[in-house]
Amino acid sequence: MAGAMARVPQLYRIARKPVGDEARRLLNANWDALAPSMRVPQQMFGKQGNGCGATIGAMPRCDFACRGCYLNADANKIPAESVSAIKAQMRALRPVLGNAGNLQLTDGEVTLRPVEEIIELLRYAQSLGLIPMLMTHGDSFRRRPGLLEQLMVKGGLIEVSIHVDTTQRGRVGEQWRRAKTEADLNPLREEFARLIRDAQRSTGLPLRAATTMTVTRDNLHGVADVVRWLTHNTDAFRLISFQPIAQVGRTEEGYGGGVDVEALWDHVADGLNVAGGATRMAEMGVWFGHQSCNRMVNGVVMHAVNREPVFHAVRDSASSTDVRVVDGFLQRFGGISFRLDSASERVARSVGIVVASPAFIFRSVLAFARQWTQRAGAGSSWRGAWRLLRGKARMTPLVLVSHHFMNRDQLSSPEGQERLSHCVFKVPINDQMLSMCEVNALGVREQYYTELANAG
Repeated sequence: MAGAMARVPQLYRIARKPVGDEARRLLNANWDALAPSMRVPQQMFGKQGNGCGATIGAMPRCDFACRGCYLNADANKIPAESVSAIKAQMRALRPVLGNAGNLQLTDGEVTLRPVEEIIELLRYAQSLGLIPMLMTHGDSFRRRPGLLEQLMVKGGLIEVSIHVDTTQRGRVGEQWRRAKTEADLNPLREEFARLIRDAQRSTGLPLRAATTMTVTRDNLHGVADVVRWLTHNTDAFRLISFQPIAQVGRTEEGYGGGVDVEALWDHVADGLNVAGGATRMAEMGVWFGHQSCNRMVNGVVMHAVNREPVFHAVRDSASSTDVRVVDGFLQRFGGISFRLDSASERVARSVGIVVASPAFIFRSVLAFARQWTQRAGAGSSWRGAWRLLRGKARMTPLVLVSHHFMNRDQLSSPEGQERLSHCVFKVPINDQMLSMCEVNALGVREQYYTELANAG
């Protein structure tokens, strides 16, 4: 009882300010830093979030030998950074990313570090108010049963990203080494989905899982197959990041390039059964930073008994209701995050939203909710609500993202410099925040590894 009473002042502060002062300051600063041409309704940087940060040197070594790889040729000979050095990188990123900021624990295959060190790094990031996402090829979880659960229970891991595609070399299992198409790998994706579900079930803890896919000219046509598979498995994977290959690092010569933004999203649209291809997906999408760098479509998959899943975008610019509600919400509550909240904190923050803007919530947001129940009920909001309550229909989130990294030639072009000035994916190196494209394409990673090897 005493503990609950001690939390009342904190819950009151959350309800009084559902979006903290720090979040607002950082959003405003990032929005002001954008070129006027980038301050458009589709722009989410400085409106919804503050980009993403990544560690470097966490484990340069990798036990895969993928055809496309942004590490350099000597990465497997480089010692991992110390735990204290990675913690210092996190501290440097904290004021850039803000509270509940997105941190990628990455560089090589981090799960090759001693598990106690991974746990320590996860806990430290959380202590700073960051949300670490562990980036991995996932095979360590297959080879070492219980590892994922250990990271969840002892490390507090709540976000993981598992990379799966046909460019990878080194996967355990002959059938995966022989896979020619992305569809051939869908049973492997299913294995990971079961692993995620089992870990959630056995621990009773939440785990938000994403998957990443390197896209080349060879596997571009497999994008639609992967998207179709995802729409059936959104209870396990709620986000996919497509990453067209760039000719950097130890990527095979001539393997990079050849997949542009529109071609990629044409195939995403095909997988979602969305007519209109990339043009229609752009109407549903938003940007983070430069539109040629990061595109995103936030959506919900509607599942109903005996029916194929149907994808709906959260913000479709062709829908006046979507635009009014989503943009109106971000204008009032941009930067809000529930991801680090306890159950009572989520309630307090939700109450704060209603109290801060009751007219908007009870008019626009309720109209928005009615639109979704109508979709569940084939046009009838009452039937839809009844189906959702009885479990005859359900809605699960699915976010589709494309990240387009640049090679050296692209970076040196006028557009490349414009993209660089609007980068939202930063790495802390030698007291500077550098774009991941600079790190990958301009020899920054190689120089960093040289210094790391000499220090070791």
